Amino acid sequence: MRVGPLDRRCSLLKSETVKRPGGGSSVTWTDVGKVWAEITIPTGRIAAVADQLTAVVTAEIRVRFRKTIVAGMRIRCGDTTYLIEAALPDAGRVMLRLLCSNVPNP
Repeated sequence: MRVGPLDRRCSLLKSETVKRPGGGSSVTWTDVGKVWAEITIPTGRIAAVADQLTAVVTAEIRVRFRKTIVAGMRIRCGDTTYLIEAALPDAGRVMLRLLCSNVPNP
């Protein structure tokens, strides 16, 4: 039996605003599910962000269609976390193409 192209187990993350006891709030990322994914076409470039050069890695991640996956969510595959810039379904709503950029690790 072949594994197929969806060979990476990834976590979907959604942002949540948490109120702090002393006032104010902070944003945390909560795991909302697991998906099997295929990561393709990773590219890299150097971009000037806030007068600093930073490496930006972009990737296309394919997963099975879920209408709950939207732009702004994150997907973590292994040690790498990506920000979902766009979620594009195919014509039959079977697969979902996620156009992503990497999120620097803290």
